[in-house]
Amino acid sequence: MESDLRRTWANIDLDALGFNYDKLRERVGNAKFLGVVKADAYGHGSVQVARLLQDKGADYLAVSSADEAVELRLNGIKMPILILGHTPREQVKTLIDYDITQGVTCRAKAVEYSEEAMRAGGILKIHIKVDTGMSRLGYLCDGEMFETGVEGICEACNLPGLESEGIFTHFALSDEEGDEAEAYTRHQFELFTRVCKACEERLGRPFALKHCANTGAVAKYPETWLDMVRPGLLLYGYGEYAKKLGLKPVMSLKTTVSTIKTYPEGTAISYGGIYKTAKRTRVGVVPIGYADGLFRALSNKCCFATADGPAPQIGKICMDMCMVDLTDKKNVDVGSEIEIFGPTNPIETMADIAGTIPYELTCAVSKRVPRFYIKDNKVVERELLLRG
Repeated sequence: MESDLRRTWANIDLDALGFNYDKLRERVGNAKFLGVVKADAYGHGSVQVARLLQDKGADYLAVSSADEAVELRLNGIKMPILILGHTPREQVKTLIDYDITQGVTCRAKAVEYSEEAMRAGGILKIHIKVDTGMSRLGYLCDGEMFETGVEGICEACNLPGLESEGIFTHFALSDEEGDEAEAYTRHQFELFTRVCKACEERLGRPFALKHCANTGAVAKYPETWLDMVRPGLLLYGYGEYAKKLGLKPVMSLKTTVSTIKTYPEGTAISYGGIYKTAKRTRVGVVPIGYADGLFRALSNKCCFATADGPAPQIGKICMDMCMVDLTDKKNVDVGSEIEIFGPTNPIETMADIAGTIPYELTCAVSKRVPRFYIKDNKVVERELLLRG
């Protein structure tokens, strides 16, 4: 389904994405490259991002669910795909049929997957997840749990119907600053490497892929790159490390001015009247609201970029629209383009105001916002995820 209405849209810069991939690939040298494309590639479009990474020669993709993986397969993505999250045992045959790799996080899952793979008459490729301190998913191996954790991992690797290609963990603090965060990250890495060594010795063979380096580790801890890296935020060009590495933001969220009205001093703007004009004020209405992914918590706190400079957002953000102060923006009129975030108005600024991370803002851009894919300054594809 396509929309030609210039309401609110997101531009996805495929050239910037390709640039970021090339820079990161050069940075990590011989390590394989896994592109994280879960949650519709954090709102950027998983199919389009995966297609570019496949064309570029990336080695692996990561998603959160079987449905996300199958969607990629049905859209021509042939490269290896790892599911990081939970997959019900009923979908194991689908994983085998579509050649999808599954993360295994505990004994119960390993046993279920083995049973279903045997029933399907196939082999399910797996990566073992080790919980080294994220305290989320994975085999517990720290402290007194080391021996039982290693034993459980080896048991899973020897189950029929499973091919244990890889082993991985996830850092909790690698993107944080300070001695405590560094010590915790190094502890996680040291534990992970000990677990890998112990398992490989007992199994009598190495894992083909050992991986743990997320965005923070790719930026700060080269010793953690091992066989494969998993940059997320870096790939899409957001955050302080992306700036330090010279990477480019991939998504720009834009809208237009739909209406302009001038109000006298003392006029209450939007729900609740939390903003009152201090003077005669030229107010623009822009058709973007919290249903599009613009957090209501940003009300009266953020600015948008115009051709004449930043314009303060005023009053509470509504479901489908919000207001901006255009009093001193004489060249901004009905139909003028407004950048919510992008190269001119960095997403990091808006994330800081909202008390969150850039990912949450890109993931929040709703399915009713069409994505325009840009290459060589031309729109090469459009996507609107509403039912047609």
